Amino acid sequence: MKKPTLIVLVLLAFGFNLKAQQFVSTQPAGRNVIIEEFTGRGCGYCPDGHRIANEIMANNPGRVWAINIHAGSYAQTSYPNMITNDGNTIHNGFTITGYPCGIVNRSSGTTSDRGQWNGLANTQMNQQSECNVAGRVLINQDTRVATITVEVYYTGNSTVDENYLTVAMLQDSILGSQSDYGGYNPTQWIGSQYVHTHILRDIVSSSTWGDAISPTTAGTLITREYSYEIPENIGSPNGVDVDIHNIFFLAWVAERQQGSAVRPILTACKLEQLYGSSEPIYPMISDVVLKPTGGCTQTKTVGVEIMNIGTAPLSSMTVSAEFEGSTQTLNWEGDIAPFEEVELVFVVDAPFGIHPMLVEITEANGTPIERSFVYPLECLEWIDLDVESGETTQLKLTLVQDKWGAQTTWAFTTPDGTVIASGGPYANLPGGGTSPHVENVTVPVDECVLFTIFDSEGDGICCNNGDGYYTIKHNGTVIVNGDGDFGSEAKHLFSIKSVTAVESIEEESVRVYPNPAKDYLMVEGEMTSIEVYNAIGQCVLTNTVSGNSTRISLAGFSNGVYFLRVNNNGKVSTRKFAVKL
Repeated sequence: MKKPTLIVLVLLAFGFNLKAQQFVSTQPAGRNVIIEEFTGRGCGYCPDGHRIANEIMANNPGRVWAINIHAGSYAQTSYPNMITNDGNTIHNGFTITGYPCGIVNRSSGTTSDRGQWNGLANTQMNQQSECNVAGRVLINQDTRVATITVEVYYTGNSTVDENYLTVAMLQDSILGSQSDYGGYNPTQWIGSQYVHTHILRDIVSSSTWGDAISPTTAGTLITREYSYEIPENIGSPNGVDVDIHNIFFLAWVAERQQGSAVRPILTACKLEQLYGSSEPIYPMISDVVLKPTGGCTQTKTVGVEIMNIGTAPLSSMTVSAEFEGSTQTLNWEGDIAPFEEVELVFVVDAPFGIHPMLVEITEANGTPIERSFVYPLECLEWIDLDVESGETTQLKLTLVQDKWGAQTTWAFTTPDGTVIASGGPYANLPGGGTSPHVENVTVPVDECVLFTIFDSEGDGICCNNGDGYYTIKHNGTVIVNGDGDFGSEAKHLFSIKSVTAVESIEEESVRVYPNPAKDYLMVEGEMTSIEVYNAIGQCVLTNTVSGNSTRISLAGFSNGVYFLRVNNNGKVSTRKFAVKL
């Protein structure tokens, strides 16, 4: 069901500055991409098109979106019927070359084979767009009315005086039948049901091909607002219910009418989406996040983000956090307008592992409220990694992927979320099996570093699809040995410290030999005790010393780098030595 446009606002950069942009960037950017895939449940090769489109989106997050349009001879009217009038109109606007086929940013009047989509998408992304588009959707969960705001800002000049803005509603997680000749897309099957994703359900704009917008010159900001009542069900016969928690909205700008279609698409975006209520007082815990810390620590700072999704401003709240048997309560006062947020902060000491934190809103604007959120607060036990002085050191990651390399990514990050290094996704292996990838990663010293490996399908990199695994080494010593059976993700935390920071005994007062050592290590100098640590910071030997020399037996040691800490009544010196058997 379409509703008329409520507001059309055009601002020129050199005219009256009535309202600045709220969502859209004013900086030049490359084209984002829409892949319109013409598909159907009776098409046995179409799952391969779905897989290819999914991989292109995964490789280009925030830049590419696929729209599955059920139209043509393979689209079926049995349940779930995903055929729409808008989809048929778009389908009929292009020359169809077979199924599945697709059109990438409507750059041609003729569709392309699925093997061409990736190259065409990359060509589009490497071009600069004439405009940017962004916006927000506010969904009232009680009335099912979506208030949609879209902004278009022209960073350059379009070749024509009038362009077209389209807003589309898509839906994920529709279960139904699907022909699949070759098991092309196994990750979208749940038993005998296929999970249909990014399905075109409706075009919100007044026309299938979009609403005309102008002027189209550099410095122009255009704002459009739509009120759209989300239907309960779309499709006739055998329609599909519209689950408001499985829908999302795309917006794009196309250039001109060419034949029966409006093309090409200049750029696109996925609109931000928020859910609201008709109740006047309705605070909602929208998110709970772990705030970055300065290093590896068990003292955790937790941010509780609260959004006002009611119709009245919020002026006061009582919020509590219960964790490990103790409760903290905050009494907040301020002013939060509808659909604005505030963040409240709690500080707790957390044991290692994952433990629940119960966050509750008990009062808002003097009215008792019951809102709660259970947050799984995670405190990773870190690996102490002592290294020589310097600003950086190297870690060696060896990752052996399974068959589905496109599902695997990884990253090394600092506590504030800064990415030090990342990798993947990798190419799928047509014949199955495994394939190794080796990365040397430079990480900062005197820092807490997190390694995370991800699998988008939640089945790790092992078992039925190849026996994958991963290791991380430092100076040739294995400090992480991952077997690949980790589900959606696995994390490993390192506290990387410079050992020279603790030296206080003069260098010449302690003598260590031979180095490298084989059977024994001699230590000479004034000392009361010694400790030996391996490369991952584990203490492997502690001895009390009486006298000015001691002989350390290396029986049971393995090849690698070790650190010797010599203590003389509280004064400490650290020496590095190697064992080569």
